[in-house]
Amino acid sequence: MKNILFVICFGLLLLSCEGPQPRRPVEVKSGSFLKLSAERNKKLLEMEVALMKDLVTRDSLHEYLESASGFQYYFDQQIPGEGYRPRTDDLVTLTYNLRTWNEDTLYRQDEIGTIRYKVDKQELFPGMRYSVKLLREGETATFFYPSSLAFGYHGDEDRIGPNVPIKATLKILEIEPQP
Repeated sequence: MKNILFVICFGLLLLSCEGPQPRRPVEVKSGSFLKLSAERNKKLLEMEVALMKDLVTRDSLHEYLESASGFQYYFDQQIPGEGYRPRTDDLVTLTYNLRTWNEDTLYRQDEIGTIRYKVDKQELFPGMRYSVKLLREGETATFFYPSSLAFGYHGDEDRIGPNVPIKATLKILEIEPQP
């Protein structure tokens, strides 16, 4: 009897020494959400670019330029000749306003006020960071940004909703080059 009990205990001991079993995830993520989100964003950008091109072609009063970053703009006031454009670390004094592409005012220039901006070192929405580098002191331009270069998916959590393309008129008042 002792031998049988010993064999059973020894057998159970051998079976229980198999090693730890890894835990399996409760849910398996397939990555399809990210793929769908990327596709949705591509379609949104295509739609906004097509709308921007339509707005540009219907506007016969202005000569539009296209930036390498994917937005369109025209000069309201341009200084002739070659001048200094802001570079990284320069201090720029500027004003701007924000509107929808349908001309609904989001933020007026007097609400935003005059801003002193250290180029590439302070927070502005992506399109505005690129735009500052395109203008010289005293110049004013109007920019059309797709939502991806504006406030994107989150908006500004106040007046600008998610995925809203915006129009901004930016004026560079002063540039202080840094050595």
